[in-house]
Amino acid sequence: MTSQTVTFTISENPAPRLDKALARDVPIEASLSRSRLMRLLADGAVKVNGAVVTDPRAKPVEGDAVEIVVEIADDYHVAGEDIPLDVVFEDDDLIVINKPTGMVVHPAPGTPSGTLVNALLHHCGDALSGVGGEKRPGIVHRIDKETSGLLVVAKTDRAHHGLAAQFEAHTVERHYRAICYGVPDSADPRVRGIKGASFEPGNILKLQTQLARHKHDRQKQAVVWHNGRHAVTRARIVEPLGSPAVAALLDCWLETGRTHQIRVHLAHAGHGLIGDPTYGGRRKLSEKAVGEAGREAARIFPRQALHAATLGFEHPVTKEMIRFEAPMPDDMDELIAALNASKD
Repeated sequence: MTSQTVTFTISENPAPRLDKALARDVPIEASLSRSRLMRLLADGAVKVNGAVVTDPRAKPVEGDAVEIVVEIADDYHVAGEDIPLDVVFEDDDLIVINKPTGMVVHPAPGTPSGTLVNALLHHCGDALSGVGGEKRPGIVHRIDKETSGLLVVAKTDRAHHGLAAQFEAHTVERHYRAICYGVPDSADPRVRGIKGASFEPGNILKLQTQLARHKHDRQKQAVVWHNGRHAVTRARIVEPLGSPAVAALLDCWLETGRTHQIRVHLAHAGHGLIGDPTYGGRRKLSEKAVGEAGREAARIFPRQALHAATLGFEHPVTKEMIRFEAPMPDDMDELIAALNASKD
């Protein structure tokens, strides 16, 4: 057997017991269930601030550094695959990719191949940071399978550590384009009345809550007010869609970077993403506002209408500020055109 170390920190408002804090804060991509975490605790595979802890009732503190050693079968091997990549930028230390919708970032039990990591291993060979382990070489952050857009990957360990520090400090610029149901406007008293929602100057919607795993579905996130992770999303209207407007193209940006954050926050505000099967719901848009074709386009849109459009950060080696933009994918452009067709 080989092993992989999962590292993370205990977030704000820690749960009263270590086992509950681990279940809440362990990265979702680690695929560690609550029962697996309990076994790892009992086996002495969990360290907190460098010391082995086996008591699930131990009291965690915000900022505690957690290391979990997970054994992996020796026959598990991630191979490079000749999958086309849309490379936006590349140098000796990092590579920026415009990920297509439908591509998983790294292998997992349900998707052992065809991932971005498989494509990167073919493209880069051995020139990827080993910090993320065999399953996640060079992976500093990720975007969901059905979300398109920009992702930076480290090719050297020094780049990996430098980028990870910026993500941890929330200094990376990340803007997303999203198409949502309704128009989140400061004139709407309904939105103003939602807990955690407020408006800043310029009609910017601010959503500030805690997020945690859903009580009954570990693959989902939920808005909570206690024992969650602090999360802040901002959004502004780029273009109302329909006549009268019944949807909107939004510019969303993250102060924090939690799993599914934009999707959960906009759904909490009553403006779930069109096509989002998990959080958006399937609403019927007014045929009068968007026409029969627009209504059908929204109904059958096959994924959450979300695109990572802008990515900016300090180059971890040259210290130069660099910024990249990825144009809207065709499917979202076509959805916007269909929703606006009745304006013509």
